Amino acid sequence: MERIPEFVANHPILFAALVLVIGMIAFFEYQRMFSGIKQLSPIEATRLQNDEDGIFVDVREDSEFKKGHVLSARHIPISSFDKRMTELEKSKDKPMIVYCATGARASRAAGKLKKAEFASVYTLAGGMGGWEKANMPVSTKG
Repeated sequence: MERIPEFVANHPILFAALVLVIGMIAFFEYQRMFSGIKQLSPIEATRLQNDEDGIFVDVREDSEFKKGHVLSARHIPISSFDKRMTELEKSKDKPMIVYCATGARASRAAGKLKKAEFASVYTLAGGMGGWEKANMPVSTKG
């Protein structure tokens, strides 16, 4: 512990990067916890899709989507989400399960849907990585 000041003095850029990364993690976790948007596990998300006609919304870019996505997912990349969000208007009363690769882009998109007064908005815990880790089916079509 007494060597920490010495380390900081000898490696200021490395220490600044550490502080920045810890700050970013804390910020995103704080934002996620207080956004009012619940994360669903892949099993919970599948149940919601089957029982309540939930809609998966993939906000990854085209190249990521083509490598594999949730079956029947609607693809609206985050880069064009603001313009194309109206495509989901007719399903405003259905649960929306938004996902990306890890969750950061999905949280932004889910926040926009919530602000646009969609009935129920969720994010997929772990994103597409969590989906694949749970051995859930992946499609490369469409």
